[in-house]
Amino acid sequence: MSEKMKELLAQLTNLETESKNLINKQDATAEEITTKLSEIKAHKAKIEAQKEIDTLEEERQKQSQIPVNEPIYAKPKDPSEKKWKGGMGEFLQAVATASSPGGRMDNRLVYQNSATGLNESVTSEGGFMLDNDFIQGLFDAMMAESQVANRIRMIPIGANTNRLRALGIDETSRANGSRWGGVQAYWIAEAETVTQSKPKFREIDMALQKLLALCYVTDDLLQDATALEAIVKQAYADEMSFKIDDAIINGTGVGMPLGILNSGALVSVAKESGQSAGTIKYENILKMWSSMPARLRANAVWYINQEIEPQLYTMALNIGTGGAPVFLPSGGASASQYSTLLNRPIIPIEQCSVLGKKGDIILADPTQYIGIDKKAPTSDVSIHVRFLYDEQVFRFIYKFNGAPYRNKPITPYKGANSLSPFVTLADR
Repeated sequence: MSEKMKELLAQLTNLETESKNLINKQDATAEEITTKLSEIKAHKAKIEAQKEIDTLEEERQKQSQIPVNEPIYAKPKDPSEKKWKGGMGEFLQAVATASSPGGRMDNRLVYQNSATGLNESVTSEGGFMLDNDFIQGLFDAMMAESQVANRIRMIPIGANTNRLRALGIDETSRANGSRWGGVQAYWIAEAETVTQSKPKFREIDMALQKLLALCYVTDDLLQDATALEAIVKQAYADEMSFKIDDAIINGTGVGMPLGILNSGALVSVAKESGQSAGTIKYENILKMWSSMPARLRANAVWYINQEIEPQLYTMALNIGTGGAPVFLPSGGASASQYSTLLNRPIIPIEQCSVLGKKGDIILADPTQYIGIDKKAPTSDVSIHVRFLYDEQVFRFIYKFNGAPYRNKPITPYKGANSLSPFVTLADR
């Protein structure tokens, strides 16, 4: 109800009260009563007129929220009927049409306006939401391209929140009294008194960050729904998966995920005395291996920059005047998919540092990295950015964040070397 309508209704109540008082007044004249009733009748006419004005204003506001003109497609009577028979290509064509000046809105499109001022960090325009089939298809293609994100521990975030708040164990030492952050058990004969203990927790707080991808499409390609779907899906999968993998390895944690190489939990193994620049020795590998907690080795993988592969092929364990190879190449389809080092897979990725720099080889347990996401990317299109080049720009937004589960290395129960699920080799 508008403020004007509220004001008119309040005035009507006052007039009706005055009318009742006037009728009950013994010396009131017929002329006074008639005048008051005429005033009430005129006021009611104003209220009816205001109702019409308010209705028109509501319609105008509704129309202003619709991104384009009237719908051109009736929703299917059967809810199980496939909405987009032409696949994602047809969906993208409909988005482009709806976003063009004077374009008509396809009723199958669902518009999401995220420019509400409630988002965490970046104000963004709205977009057309992808259907669940498209979301799953794009996500599967993205994970298929990934070599890092597809191995981490993913926690989906619900519709009503944009962050994960959870408790993690604050454990930095395996010494007595430090396991689980402070839990300790006693043999009764060890001490006459027993000190109470309890676990120590730390808060894990991650807000979803936005990863945005742009795909330029010519108007000619836009006419071919099949080719459009194949190209856009591949572009989305390639670029988004690359950026997520890169963030998991190199992310700063500011407006993006916190990467392994910038984590406080990372252990960097120093080079050997007199070791030449740009080399990797078997002693480096053994020290990295011994810095990984034994209970986590079963899940560990080696991420490497492929520039170090010649170093691995020539690496050997010296035995007297001879030696034995320590690197096992993959055996093709009949054997292991990946080459192995100490029986753990070696996975070359572009995101590792160049040979000789910290991060060119990483031993990691990916399950100790936590990722959060919403599997609901949005899509939007602009015809204005590349108008002179006869191109349209599709935009995809995927919300994701991640960080290592631990924030510090662990001091072992017995031993001096720091242990961590994430180990790399220092600069050489």
